[in-house]
Amino acid sequence: MSTAQASDTAASAPEGRGPLDRFFEITKRGSTPGSEVRGGIVTFVTMAYIVILNPIILSGGVDVDGNSLGFGQVAAVTALTAGVMTILFGLVTRLPFAFAAGLGINSFLAVSVVGQVTWPEAMGLVVINGLIIVLLAATGLRRMIFDAVPLALKTAITVGIGLFIAFIGFVDSGFVTATGASSPPVGLGVEGSIATVPALLFVLTLLLTGVLMARKVKAGLLIGLVTGTVVSVIVEAIWNIGPRFGADGTENPGGWGLTVPELPSQIVSLPDLSLIGQVSFGSFERIGVLAATMLVFTLVFTNFFDAMGTMTGLSREAGLADAKGDFPRLRSALIVEGVGAVAGGVTSSSSNTVFIESGSGIGEGARTGLANVVTGALFLLAMFFTPLTTIVPSEIAAAALVIVGALMMAQIRHIDLTDLSALIPVFLTVTVMPLTYSIANGIGAGFVSWVVIRSLSGKAREISPLLWIVAAGFVVFFARGPIEAALG
Repeated sequence: MSTAQASDTAASAPEGRGPLDRFFEITKRGSTPGSEVRGGIVTFVTMAYIVILNPIILSGGVDVDGNSLGFGQVAAVTALTAGVMTILFGLVTRLPFAFAAGLGINSFLAVSVVGQVTWPEAMGLVVINGLIIVLLAATGLRRMIFDAVPLALKTAITVGIGLFIAFIGFVDSGFVTATGASSPPVGLGVEGSIATVPALLFVLTLLLTGVLMARKVKAGLLIGLVTGTVVSVIVEAIWNIGPRFGADGTENPGGWGLTVPELPSQIVSLPDLSLIGQVSFGSFERIGVLAATMLVFTLVFTNFFDAMGTMTGLSREAGLADAKGDFPRLRSALIVEGVGAVAGGVTSSSSNTVFIESGSGIGEGARTGLANVVTGALFLLAMFFTPLTTIVPSEIAAAALVIVGALMMAQIRHIDLTDLSALIPVFLTVTVMPLTYSIANGIGAGFVSWVVIRSLSGKAREISPLLWIVAAGFVVFFARGPIEAALG
């Protein structure tokens, strides 16, 4: 074949593919429609718990007027917002990063914010937070901050998120539990033993999935999740293990964590979407401009850097990041992520952001936004089939998180660990994330230590001025408690 013929063939190849393939660049990224569908399903399965967990967190918060959000209402808007934002992100960016209510921010709202303001006012703060993030992304400032982060720290963020994901999996499964003592703060299972059936099924699902993936079995992650769920349903039907925490406040240490794997009595239910639009901006009047501004500052920092870190890690895991850590349609991704915060505030589901559990779908082969369309569609269906989302126990979904965490940790091989001025910030980034249960905390520890150690090691000229500003912002972020107290 001549060079001209080869060029013609290469040029015409994309046109020979279908419009779906060309739009999502499925073949170009080395994927297939089947892989995208499987990846989208796996991502949904590992994220479905948010439809239950987010209502548990938000409905438990009583605002300053003594009002709380309804569990069923929050569940409906959680599924709706996750579905719409996941599909929107997939169509705009063509990336396989699913959206849902961020766990850090929803806890912050329920525990710290609504004690000072009403729920509509709290959601108004979330909307303002999202608008600021959209503005930063649209003006290019968010991209500039992203580019100012050294490659070693970007990679460390990926590794740290991997450990964070794995730690979440270990805790959700009951494999790692709080001891209640100052030392050691955590331990293995119940009193040092894997003494519960749910934890044992987690281990078996983890090993089965690991074997399937090591043998390169297609859909290995999905097969592991489905098998573990089916076995869990059978085990629960035979032994009636029950939940770990009863409705009457009693505790069953050997029970299931978040959901009990049993077939629900009701499969279909109509969603209650009455929380949409319940937003107020009266918090500035209620608690004062300075206090409300500090709350917004905390929301922006947490939202901004959690999302940046998560997208960095997921893009690297999917093989979509270049040598600098950038990935396709970065600016659009940053803007849509801000829109997720606005949407979460408007629907009262809390700020929606990229979910680290998307890594499970990537581990299954997802590389494009088509996987997001599948995941989003399943979330929209979940509005009507909320009872079915309770079938997959958190112990089984946790096995997928541990596997994904292991895959993401492999990125550490790209970091030069011989330079101590880089090693220490990298180490802090990686370890602070899981130990403080916060991506933003890990990023902040890495940024501040990078600026301090590198500058005092004679490498100040290598540090971007923007990174200095961000590091200073993190110093304020870490000291926000005393600052808020000083402001009254």
